[in-house]
Amino acid sequence: MGFDKVIVLCDDKLDPQSIELQITEVHAMVREPMSLFEEWYALEQKLSTARIPSACCLSTHGIDGFPNARFLALKGISMGTFVVTGSQSSRKGVEIDQSKKVALTFWWPVTERQVRVQGVATQISDEKADVYFAERNRDSQIVSIVSRQGEDLVDLQSLVQAYEELDASHTGRPLTRPHDWGGYAIAPIRIEFLEFKESRFHDRWLYEMQNGKWDVRRLKP
Repeated sequence: MGFDKVIVLCDDKLDPQSIELQITEVHAMVREPMSLFEEWYALEQKLSTARIPSACCLSTHGIDGFPNARFLALKGISMGTFVVTGSQSSRKGVEIDQSKKVALTFWWPVTERQVRVQGVATQISDEKADVYFAERNRDSQIVSIVSRQGEDLVDLQSLVQAYEELDASHTGRPLTRPHDWGGYAIAPIRIEFLEFKESRFHDRWLYEMQNGKWDVRRLKP
């Protein structure tokens, strides 16, 4: 795009003030989407009072044919990919093994922004998984070891006992990552940014990977 500005035109019967129409800088459309995501994400992290402001929804193609979704924490951005972690023997792990095509959805209430990502998931290396596991708090580490995520719970007390025994036997010692705990790097093929407006004329920008380059276009609210 060779324009200095993009001017949004409207029916002259509408009050531009009431629908918040404005001149939009072209760079908002042509920026590389990962840097835009990181900027939006950093602002929400700074302003949010949520206990887990990194929460996002990971959607997969269910083994029974139905879409499946769950919330987890974004661990970070690495080499142009979104990194998430968890049990690879859980339902999400089994479903990702079946179909690498996944989606991530972020909703940020403070800045009133939404980001939707579609991409392809690949397992991260054991070395990187070790690093992410070591960064977890101890309670989460122990639960990841003693609990087979998503399996039927028959005896809660036995699970609590296993937790307490492992905690006691490793006092002051690091815990080893279980073999079925790891992570996924999600390489995006589409990223849609949405910024809510009181007028309901929400700003929506869709970035789509085409022939190795990002194509961007504006969407109707």
